[in-house]
Amino acid sequence: MMVRRIAFLVLLWLPVFACSACAAPDKGITRLGYSIQVGAFSEVKNAERLTAKLQDKGIEAFYFKRENGLFAVRFGDFPTRSEAQKNARKVASEQGIDSYFIAPPLRAPLKVRSDNQKSPGKDLPTRKPGRGDMGYIAARTAERFVGIPYQWGGSTVVDGMDCSGFVRAVYNLCGVNIPRTSGEQYRVGRGVDRGELADGDLVFFGTSEEKISHVGIYVGNNQFVHAPRRGEDIKISSMDSGYSKKYIGARRYF
Repeated sequence: MMVRRIAFLVLLWLPVFACSACAAPDKGITRLGYSIQVGAFSEVKNAERLTAKLQDKGIEAFYFKRENGLFAVRFGDFPTRSEAQKNARKVASEQGIDSYFIAPPLRAPLKVRSDNQKSPGKDLPTRKPGRGDMGYIAARTAERFVGIPYQWGGSTVVDGMDCSGFVRAVYNLCGVNIPRTSGEQYRVGRGVDRGELADGDLVFFGTSEEKISHVGIYVGNNQFVHAPRRGEDIKISSMDSGYSKKYIGARRYF
């Protein structure tokens, strides 16, 4: 009798477990926790130098231009403020950093699930234009990088990672973690038809869906921001430029 009762309870529990698994967020897109920010550099080279030192220590870091025009370096993804503080003190001591700032998680909406629809533009979540829209924020954040001679990870990273590292840094600043490589980034999120592109969508280029070689962030007016190649300035290009022949598709994560 007891065995039958346990079996019955298990059968009742399994559908609940299955439904919870179906509702789980996409594994490639997660909300960023607490991160560490250091520096207020007037020269980008100083921010680049610190980023390279952290990268050489195995710490995934990136530098960016703040709204006040100064450059800062950010790294880390910690579940609690206390854990971020602990790691910040350790890195500050090792690198001779005088001060740091613990950046709290941003409450970015993560409602988009990955799919394999043949018509990716269908049933897209409504995008509300304006300063409160995370896509808008991502696009404006990307524009702040324009003119910076970006080099993801100093000299330790292989060619081709700068473009994906750049868009990953932008999304990180918006409170969202996306995969590291352009190919992995293309396989998560939701597909977007070219005619439905909106601020913050990632646009991908290559010879096929299996061979993605470049990625940028759409910023409206048929333009996207990207890191063209290693060591070059981040810039804005037209979707109708030479990249158009290699356009593969776009993905949305907000």
